[in-house]
Amino acid sequence: MSGPGVLLGAWRAALRARWSDLSAATKLRLNGMVLLATAAGFHLGHHGPWMAPVAWALGHTLLGTLLVASGASILNQYRERHADALMPRTSGRPLPTGRLLPKDALVLGALFAVLGTAYLAFSVNRLAASVAALSLLLYVFCYTPMKRRSPLNTVVGAVPGALPPLIGWGASGGISEMASGRPWVLFAILFVWQVPHFMAIAWIHRGDYARAGFRMHSVTDPSGRSVARLALLYAAALVPVAVAPAWCGVAGPAYASWAAALSVLFLACACVFARQPSRFSARLLFIASVVYLPLLLGGLVFDTLPPLGA
Repeated sequence: MSGPGVLLGAWRAALRARWSDLSAATKLRLNGMVLLATAAGFHLGHHGPWMAPVAWALGHTLLGTLLVASGASILNQYRERHADALMPRTSGRPLPTGRLLPKDALVLGALFAVLGTAYLAFSVNRLAASVAALSLLLYVFCYTPMKRRSPLNTVVGAVPGALPPLIGWGASGGISEMASGRPWVLFAILFVWQVPHFMAIAWIHRGDYARAGFRMHSVTDPSGRSVARLALLYAAALVPVAVAPAWCGVAGPAYASWAAALSVLFLACACVFARQPSRFSARLLFIASVVYLPLLLGGLVFDTLPPLGA
C-alpha cells in the first residue's frame, strides 16, 4: 500500500518535472538577461526619485516582459520542434521528447504572449506593450523561419534581441524619451553585442546546426573565416558603441572608462577567436560575452544612480 509520504514524494517529483519542462520551454534562464536589459532601460528612462509607485511600475514591466518573452520562446520551440529533435543539445527539450504536445505548446505560447502584451498595455503603458509585441513578432515570424534560409538570420535576430531596453525605457520615460533618441544607444549596444555572442555559439554548435538544416555562417562557410571576421568586426564596433552613452549625456566619464576597458577585453577574446577559430576560442568568446553584458549594464546603472539623499 502507498502511504501518504510516498504519495507526497511522487507529487513533488511530478511538480518538479513540470516546473523543469516549463523552465526549458520558456527558456527561463536565458530570459533573465532579457529582464536585466529591460530593468536597465527602465532605470535610465526614469528621472525622478525611486519611490514605491516607481518600484511597482518596474515590477509590472518585468512581469509583462517575462510573459511575452516566455511566449516567444515557446512559440519558437513549437516552430522548430522537428529541427530540435535532430540536434543533440536540444533533443531533450519538452517538445521533441513528447513531454509537451505541439497543440499544447501553441496554445500556451500564444496565451503567454497575449497575456503579457495585455498586461503591459493595461498595467504599464501602450508604448511598452507595442515594443514587446514587435519584439515577439520579429523573433517568431522573421528570425525563426530565416534560420533555414539565410546566414543573415543572426543580424535579423539581433533586432528583437535588442528591443528589451526600449520596453523598459518606454515604460518609465514614455514617448517623449523614445523620441529623444537616447534609448536607441542602449539598443545599439545590445544589437552589436549579440553578433559576436551568437557567432561563438554558431561555431561551437555548427554540427548541430548543419544537421538541422540551419543556414548559419558556421555551416555555409566551414572554414570559419566569415564567422571569425564578423565576430571581430562587431566586437571592434562595440568599443565606441558601448562608450556612446557617455557621449550622449546618458552616463558620465566613470562609465566611459569602465565601458572602454570591458570592451577592449571583449575585443581581445574576439581576436583570439578570429586568429584561430576552435571550440576553445569560441567558448572563451561565449563566456566573455555572457560576463560582459551584465557588467556593462551594471556599470551603466551604477554610474547613473542619484546621489545618496537625493
